[in-house]
Parts: sequence; C-alpha cells; structure tokens
Amino acid sequence: MKERRYYSLRTGKNPASTEIDLELFRRLFFNIYSTFLKNDYFQETLGYWCVDADYVPGILGEDIELYFFRVLRKQNIWPIESQRENYSEDDVFDVIELLYDLVSKPKEGNYHSYNQCGWHYETFDKQTGQKEFLEAINSILEDYMGGFELSPKGEILILGGPGLTNIFNANVPQYEPDNVNKRVECAISKFRRYRSSLEERRDAVRDLADVLEYLRPQLKQVMTKDEGDLFNIANNFAIRHHNERQKRDYDPNWLSWIFYVYLSTIHLAIRLLDKKSSTELGIGS
Repeated sequence: MKERRYYSLRTGKNPASTEIDLELFRRLFFNIYSTFLKNDYFQETLGYWCVDADYVPGILGEDIELYFFRVLRKQNIWPIESQRENYSEDDVFDVIELLYDLVSKPKEGNYHSYNQCGWHYETFDKQTGQKEFLEAINSILEDYMGGFELSPKGEILILGGPGLTNIFNANVPQYEPDNVNKRVECAISKFRRYRSSLEERRDAVRDLADVLEYLRPQLKQVMTKDEGDLFNIANNFAIRHHNERQKRDYDPNWLSWIFYVYLSTIHLAIRLLDKKSSTELGIGS
C-alpha cells in the first residue's frame, strides 16, 4: 500500500523534515529492506533458515555474497545487515536495484510449527512484490538529495525538480509507436538515468529533436506560429550538428530546459494532430 503524506508534509508546512541525507537514507533503506525480509519477500531468492534443515538456499544458491559480487562487481556489499553503514550513495542505489530484481511476494506454503520455525513458501508473486517494494522505496527516494525514484524497470532515475515530475510520468498519446512513442520513452530514460553524463543528456535532447523533425510536416498544419523556431534551438546549440558556428559552452541547466520544452511540445503536437484527425473523421462532432 502506498504511503500517504500527512498534513504538515502535504501542505508544505514542515519542509525541513523531508530533507534526507545519506546517513539517514541508509537507515530508512535498511528499515524497508528488513520489513520485506521479515515478511518473507526474499525467501524465494535468498532462502531461509529452518530449525530442522538449517539453511535452505533460494534461487541464488548458498553463496549469496559471491552472487552480489558477480552482478555488482563490488566487495563488502553482502550481508546488508553488517555492511550497510559503509555504503556509498552508489552502493545503496546498486543494492536497491538488485533487490528489486530479487523481491517477490509469498503466496502459498506450509507453516512449520515446531519451535515456531515459521512459513516455508512454495509459490511467489514477483510482480506484486516488486510493485510493493517500489512504492516503499520511492517514499524515501523522492526526498533524498533533490529527489529520485525507482522506475518500473528497476532503474534509479532523477525526479527532475518541482513541477517536472508530471511531464516525465505522463504518457505520450499513442502516435506511430516505432517513430514516436518508443523514441520518446528511450530519450526520457536516457535523460533521467542516475549520473547520466552531459553527452548522454545531449543525446536525449537530440532524440526528441529527431521526433519533432519527423512530425514537422504535420506540425505545419496545426501550429499557428513558425515551427522552425523549435529547430533553431537544436541546430544552433551543438545538439544536432557539429560545426564551428555552434554554441557549445553553456550551462547544463540550459540543456535541461531544451529537453522539457521539446518533450512538452511533443505532447502538445500529438494531441493537436489527434484532435485534427478526429475532426476530419467527424468524431465528437
């Protein structure tokens, strides 16, 4: 169940309480992990202890520490209980993404009553487990160091700042999926990826400019002003072409502004095109 925000946080009257530093973030993360672990959401992959059978391995096998090293290429990550206090920001983000891949909600099993051993499950619901884990983790990620979120693909992404989260999460109306929707989705993912480089962000803006270029012939029919101004930005600021006349030395925040302008323009353009198509077909008239 997604946690709701209570009065002072919801109304912005207690902003200081939402500021989470790395030390506090590690504690909050471990609290969430421990809760899911206690409720057997990692039993399928990590295994469990039984008073009769000792340690019963899960899908990962007996050497979980080696598995964590193999997929993360980092030592001193497992066990989380003893290593968490030394986690860097990159470490805790790596572990969150990995745990998202490992979590699953227990469904059916047998209760071992001897010495109150506990439940030993046989079937699990991965999709539901991931959904619940994502909601819990995002409740702390959104307030950590400017704001992050765990995506349904299991990737840590930046939120984008106040007022911009909605446009990131808004679905672009379906319009030629291969030429428009999939390219926009890829650009957003590239731009929001944790620690993305300036060049990766420039590539993301270039991807959106290419989508607008593809839509340009149709845009002439629905935009009241010269659509060429949109492309002047991309062509003159070292985004789409490479020559000595282009401006290259500018603040990365300028690149972010271009990205938001292009993304919102694509949303508007497709809605205008859809409206024009519906009018021509007599839908809603």
